[in-house]
Amino acid sequence: MKTREETLFSAGGGERVETVTEFTRRVKSLLEDGIAPCWVRGEVSNLRAQASGHVYFTLKDAAAQLACVMFRGDALRQSAQLRGGLQVLLFGAVGVYEARGQYQLVVRAVIDQGAGKLQQEFEKLKQRLAAEGLFAPENKLPLPVLPRTVGFVTSPTGAALQDFIRILARRGWTGRLVVLPARVQGEGAAEEMIAMLRTAEEAGIFDLLVIGRGGGSIEDLWAFNEEPLVRAVAACRIPIISAVGHEIDFTLCDFAADVRAETPSGAAELISSSYVAVAERLAATRGSLRAALEDAVARSRDKLDHARSRLRLLSPAAVIEQHSLRLDDLANRLGAALRHGAQARREQLSGIRARLAAASPEKRVQSESQRLLALWKRLESASPQSVLKRGYAIVRDEAGRPVARAKGTKPGQRLVSEFHDGKLNVRVE
Repeated sequence: MKTREETLFSAGGGERVETVTEFTRRVKSLLEDGIAPCWVRGEVSNLRAQASGHVYFTLKDAAAQLACVMFRGDALRQSAQLRGGLQVLLFGAVGVYEARGQYQLVVRAVIDQGAGKLQQEFEKLKQRLAAEGLFAPENKLPLPVLPRTVGFVTSPTGAALQDFIRILARRGWTGRLVVLPARVQGEGAAEEMIAMLRTAEEAGIFDLLVIGRGGGSIEDLWAFNEEPLVRAVAACRIPIISAVGHEIDFTLCDFAADVRAETPSGAAELISSSYVAVAERLAATRGSLRAALEDAVARSRDKLDHARSRLRLLSPAAVIEQHSLRLDDLANRLGAALRHGAQARREQLSGIRARLAAASPEKRVQSESQRLLALWKRLESASPQSVLKRGYAIVRDEAGRPVARAKGTKPGQRLVSEFHDGKLNVRVE
């Protein structure tokens, strides 16, 4: 007996098995050949213009949606400017993108038919609430500089929450984050978010609230445009940051909140920015304080060393040591002074003794005797007798007068020559 699977395999022509590529190409051929190019009316959403110049968007109405692509060449030829919420009439043909198995409308022409229904409702409600003063700047609350407890009204399974937490962790935020879970899309989402806002107010523990989700089409974000939620955000007694969608997405909650962040990640950066600034200032202050403390300790240590030195000098032992040193110094100086005085007195005594000796009669007699002896010797050495002893002779005339020159004598004159040992009579020849 065949199994159900075997029966179905045989009934479906099991002898031929197609690959995914083959099957997708067969579908592509059926769709592209079977559906002729036509006009389609709808509202533009999820618009994405690529750097290549190609434009991707979704065309939708109340019951269905259709993926669309308009390539660069066709986009450059259009006079109508596509934007989210625009009601348009498109001309194009069905195309199948095989890599994803997705069919789409390849748009060749665009006719602008005005703003879409949801966009018209958005603008109408925005004007009415603004006229009531719901968005007035003077009604907005200031955000706390350093919120310690933050509540996030969002889907607990959405990527927005993970991005929010990742940014806070990366920037070192140390507060407490409480997730207030609520649906953020579809029927009943606005009511759940209103309930979470009321719960947060009743809890009384929150410094700041964030309400938001990731990006999407105007339909995906419509819960944040519903009037009850917008009024609840504006009336909340806790400061609120609205962080809905991407940078280009705007909802009425953005206008009603105290501050709008472009994305949930932007809200996390806004919350942690003051904390980061304070942390940086704290680190700088800590460094300055440490430097000042180290400087103060160094100066106190110098003062302590100086005081210890002074104390050592002023202590009894130090005083005794100083006096002992001074006593030794004075003793040495006294000894040197005594020795010097004794030497001076000794030298003075010697001088007096020398002068006394020089002034005594005996010394004078002796000195005079010596002087007389020296004079006598000089006289004796100059006496004629002393001269004669050295071999000289004295010539005298008959009268006994010395003859000093030969010129004064006469021939035949008789003279007397006196020698040391006697006299001789001589005659001048």
